[in-house]
Amino acid sequence: MRQHITLREVGLRDGLQIHPTFMPTEDKLAWIAAEAASGMREIEVTSYVPPKLIPQFADAEAVTLGALRIPGLTVAALIPNLRGAQRGIELGVHKLNFVMSVSETHNMKNVRRPPADSVIDFRAIVELIKRQPANQRPIIVGGLSTALGCSYEGRVAVSQVVKYATQLVEAGADEIVVADTVGYADPNQVREVFKAVLAEVGKIPVAAHFHDTRGTGLANVSAALDCGITHFDASLAGLGGCPFAPGASGNIVMEDLCFMLDSMGFDTGVDIERLIEVRSLIARSLPDIPMQGALAKAGLPRNYVMAAARAVSA
Repeated sequence: MRQHITLREVGLRDGLQIHPTFMPTEDKLAWIAAEAASGMREIEVTSYVPPKLIPQFADAEAVTLGALRIPGLTVAALIPNLRGAQRGIELGVHKLNFVMSVSETHNMKNVRRPPADSVIDFRAIVELIKRQPANQRPIIVGGLSTALGCSYEGRVAVSQVVKYATQLVEAGADEIVVADTVGYADPNQVREVFKAVLAEVGKIPVAAHFHDTRGTGLANVSAALDCGITHFDASLAGLGGCPFAPGASGNIVMEDLCFMLDSMGFDTGVDIERLIEVRSLIARSLPDIPMQGALAKAGLPRNYVMAAARAVSA
């Protein structure tokens, strides 16, 4: 059997958060539905933050409720604090992606508190979840931004990444996400950081979130695969960036990631050709948004056979 890779689309949150043009709610829901139909099983659909901070998420409730109507889709949302968790629980979201930065400077700019205080808030969120009925408890994810570098502080010590990953797991995280928020990482650094984190967190799933700011995104995915990582974030058309990280560009391109994984023989469950078609929906809704992607430009190689078909013929 081919090894399964779990992918999470983050374009609707990470991809849209810094774009000045509001994407209509119905277009967001059409994007979610179309990508789910391509085989994407998990989508981070929004963030629960005040609209005055990020107007793009003023429709967070409508987007969440619409996405929850799609059968089989794991609906995730980003939360920066306890209030965000309360909103997510009230709406019935499946997964809460808590975010904090390993870099103190970035955490102060992003969520206006030192990392140690974010850990305290995370503990309160876990306790809130535990008080919910068993069948209404969302999965809680501990996200570590700037884990492989920071635009303000430069290199981030591996020991700091391990420290906060351990603290989040001890607090009750169901999953950890290690993020290269500003695209600083190289494959050797990825191996060093992920091996160190995996050695400390036991069997808790660890996901990778890479940006392609300096062109190392897919190489870093390959390095993470070498460490045994099987959960990855990416964004359709490479949309995205961080509003509090100068110079940070988009996420790795979901279509390119799916092709690379398929060509390596992994099972993503995604129909690549149907996934590429979703790009046209975004382009019609937001004609001013930059869209990346080598596969969309060049197309699949001549006579390319999908991994699933190769496995059957073998």
